[in-house]
Parts: sequence; structure tokens; C-alpha cells
Amino acid sequence: MACRSKKLMANSNSTTIGLVNPKTPTNMGAIMRAAGCYQVACVRYTGERFGYAVKYHTDTKDIFGRIPLLNVESLLDGLPTATKIVCVELVEGASPLPEFVHPEQAIYIFGPEDGSVPQELIDRADHVVYIPTIGCMNLAATVNVLLYDRLAKSPAAHNCQEHIVNNRDINNRLRMKLQNSET
Repeated sequence: MACRSKKLMANSNSTTIGLVNPKTPTNMGAIMRAAGCYQVACVRYTGERFGYAVKYHTDTKDIFGRIPLLNVESLLDGLPTATKIVCVELVEGASPLPEFVHPEQAIYIFGPEDGSVPQELIDRADHVVYIPTIGCMNLAATVNVLLYDRLAKSPAAHNCQEHIVNNRDINNRLRMKLQNSET
């Protein structure tokens, strides 16, 4: 299989992140960085709290300049009709993320740092998944785990050395030590 280092995730341009009234600029910066790393098409958010905190800029990779970050009234308005709604929340009856098969085109909806995804969004969801941890995770960490799971389950994601060379930090020139073939 040919390596596609710039297009690692299959159908990545059809992935949207939806955030319900996010609060902290640190989490938003980390979420935007994850969106860039995992090639998310767009990040949407509701509420006003992030707007008050945006001046505390934490995006060190200038992802805000490359991926649309949209403040919207509704996370679901204007989505393509084929988009599946996937809420990520600790909800009774939800599916564990390790068993979940990601849809080709999805919006992944996450609740705020100090709350949950509203029931009306849970009711409209095509899928509700949870990450089987002890207790709840930080918002940005949850987004990262979900996006990594999507990548890990993608056939384009595995064993591509060219990808490592093209995407590592400029200060990283590490190589694996060749193993001695003698036993």
C-alpha cells in the first residue's frame, strides 16, 4: 500500500467536531491542535464562554488559521444530510468506543467541561459512545482519544515510515537502533 502521509485518515475531510458551550481556551487550543493532527474539516461550538476566553491564545501550530472554528446557534444546522450524529458522553446505554465502528461522515459532539451533552442532542444522535475510563476525562483529552480511535481503525493508518519523516517536529531526528540479527 502506498503511503499517503498528507492524507493519513480515510474520509478525514468529512469529520466535524461539535462542542457544547466550551469554557477554557486551553482546552480549545488543544482541541484545535488535535483537529489539525487528525485532519478534521471543521470545529463548531455553541455558547459564548469561549468567545470571552479566546484572547488567551493557546494554539501553537496556527490551526485556527487552517481549520474553520465556527460559533453556531445549533451544532446540527447546515450539516450535509449524510452526516451521522455521534455524541460522546457517559450515558446509560451508550456503546463503548473500542467496539464502535465510525461512520464515514460524522459530527462528533462533546459536552462542556462542566456539564453534559444536552438530552435533546442525545435523542437526535445516530450513535452515542463512551470512553471506558474510571471517571470522566478532560474535554480536550476526550476529543484526542476519539479522533485517535477513528484514525487507528482506518485502513490508511498503519505502518508508514514516510509519514513519520514528513510529520515529526523539526527538532526530532531520532531513529530506531538496528537490532543485532544474531541470537
